[in-house]
Amino acid sequence: MFSAHWRIIALFFTHALAAGAIHTRIPDLQELIGLTEGQLGLVLIGQPLGALSMFLFSSAIVERFGPRRMILWLLPIVVITAALATVLLNPIALFVLLALNGVGFSLTNIAMNVEADRVEAATSARVMNTCHGAWSVGFLLTSLLGATMRGLHVAPAIHLWALAPVLIGLIVFVVLPMPNMPPRPHAGGTVKKLAWPTWATMGLVAFGLGAGLTEGASRAWSIIYLRDAFDVAPFIESLALPALLLSMAGGRLVADRFIDRYGPVRVARSLSALAVLGMLAIVLAPDAYAALAGFLAVGIGICVLFPLMLSAAARLGDRPASQNVAATTLIFQLVNLGAPVLIGSVAEGFGVRMAFAMLIPLLVLTVAMAGQLRPKD
Repeated sequence: MFSAHWRIIALFFTHALAAGAIHTRIPDLQELIGLTEGQLGLVLIGQPLGALSMFLFSSAIVERFGPRRMILWLLPIVVITAALATVLLNPIALFVLLALNGVGFSLTNIAMNVEADRVEAATSARVMNTCHGAWSVGFLLTSLLGATMRGLHVAPAIHLWALAPVLIGLIVFVVLPMPNMPPRPHAGGTVKKLAWPTWATMGLVAFGLGAGLTEGASRAWSIIYLRDAFDVAPFIESLALPALLLSMAGGRLVADRFIDRYGPVRVARSLSALAVLGMLAIVLAPDAYAALAGFLAVGIGICVLFPLMLSAAARLGDRPASQNVAATTLIFQLVNLGAPVLIGSVAEGFGVRMAFAMLIPLLVLTVAMAGQLRPKD
């Protein structure tokens, strides 16, 4: 029997497998439906819109039904909507399915982060960063599986429908025996229906924003940057994203022991300073190998900043942890929703190198705002 500690880690891994499966098949769905890039962009908005629509209400839902029940009911919806998208080949159907996928993703994402915080509170052992490390590993594995399926010319429907019963079985195996951990104590009164942001959660967003935008920009633009800036083989270009993902996953898996020893503020300041140096290395890179080293450094530098932001939100203590986690995530995702357009505009007008340079002040802000992680009680 798994302990609560290991079961919550397994849940994050399973969540990544379920959530990431569809992403590698989006190009195939585009071709099967016959969408242009512009039409695909509009359809893909369905997922973040579905996710954002639930963040204000997610705290009340978590407090009403509990994290375990929510995950057990809603995570299979993420799996099933992804599979249905391969057979309902229509742009409106894809938009609706992605919106439902986003609803399931956002609610289970909030629920499992709240549950991870409850495990930390009940066991007095840090586990949040290890959980996010397991999520990174799961997302990397499901991405590699999708890339392999595409390389073998396996149809998206065969891939995702064959994966569906395996994932649902894994969800049941991991979640069904989960114990019901008690909520973290808080000073607030009655749980409100809407998780509105507070000044404290806004401060935490200011801390985590640089890391979130850097990760998103690196996922979308790292390979393009190496392709456009340096004359190297496609294989070398393709190493940029794995370098970031692997260093992030590795850093998250070992970070908790350092946070226990040195505290979240010192670790956050040290790592965000490393992220600044890594981004400088990327922007000033004379060759592709220096840029790859920069992406490795950035991956380590930002690896635990988002989990630390969520953990600090859960520990604020002014109201239920689910409300602060949901409010912090809502603002974080709202800002990130417009980031791709801004970064893309800068990249188109001034080049990808300048788009990455634009992120350096935000990472410096992260260094300055690390004190927001200090416990409030």
